[in-house]
Amino acid sequence: MSQNKLLTGLALSFMLILSVSGQTALPSDKTVASSPSNEKYRIGYQDVISVQIDRHADMNQTVPVSPDGTINLFRLERPIVAVCKTEAELAEDLRAAFGEKILRNPLVRVTVTEQRSQPVTVIGSVEKPNIYYLTRRLHLLELLGLAGGANKEAGTRLILVRSGAQSVCRKPDDPVDDTLTVYDMKIRDILEGKTTFWVKPGDAVSVLTSDIIYVYGNVNKQGAYKVSEPITLRQAIATAEGFKSAARKDKIRVLRRREGATEREEIIYDLNQIDKGKIKDPYLEPNDMVAVSEDKVKSILLGFVDSLKGTIPNAIYRIP
Repeated sequence: MSQNKLLTGLALSFMLILSVSGQTALPSDKTVASSPSNEKYRIGYQDVISVQIDRHADMNQTVPVSPDGTINLFRLERPIVAVCKTEAELAEDLRAAFGEKILRNPLVRVTVTEQRSQPVTVIGSVEKPNIYYLTRRLHLLELLGLAGGANKEAGTRLILVRSGAQSVCRKPDDPVDDTLTVYDMKIRDILEGKTTFWVKPGDAVSVLTSDIIYVYGNVNKQGAYKVSEPITLRQAIATAEGFKSAARKDKIRVLRRREGATEREEIIYDLNQIDKGKIKDPYLEPNDMVAVSEDKVKSILLGFVDSLKGTIPNAIYRIP
């Protein structure tokens, strides 16, 4: 299975879980990302609107935006379209509506007291998985900060699933674009500012759990190791408690699955050259297999599986 297919499958499963379980799988409190009052914010479906009229406190009202995008106010004969307008634009429309027959030159103030139309979801290995509501342009790094950051179970990657329809101003009867785009990103790149990514309404972020690196062959403790941050070849061997006496340092194999390929490619490193600083200590990728052995690739794979049986679940040691 290619990486794209795997990620798409994860995304579909992820979105299915959200659609079936609703909000029950997340904490009950819903966090607003910033101050409710924002002139650039466009009112959306499910928002709650507060309308205040100077010198007419008896006409102050707080109402939700209806499924058709309108609000219904006491004393007004017809509903007023609210969706896709700013607070100032809606206030001007209401001033005109109240001024027709009811009040003379009314001063109307509109505030969105609950912004519930632009949710983003964060799940997985974070401290505070939750639904967050966008009130301004938000960077993915800021969203991770709101979620408390990655927890101790997190790996090195996250996926962000984006649906085709993101516009707050989409009408309920508009055609639905159900396409999904999956972004696979390294958490470290986001934290260091190497990846700039702006969140959009409807995005769903899943911080993945620890990666797995496999070390097999002439090492003192072969097996599968959880990795919560980027790890180099030298560090992986040290994690496996170093070489046995028969190990060949000049021919360390890294077996890596490439996108779209059914077989693993073999990359050979000379650790003596790494120790002398002539070549850089390479970073490993999730699910890499480090083989300290002179065996051929197929023998390495078979021997690797045999060495892991009985110590880790089938889902981990099954190598296609």
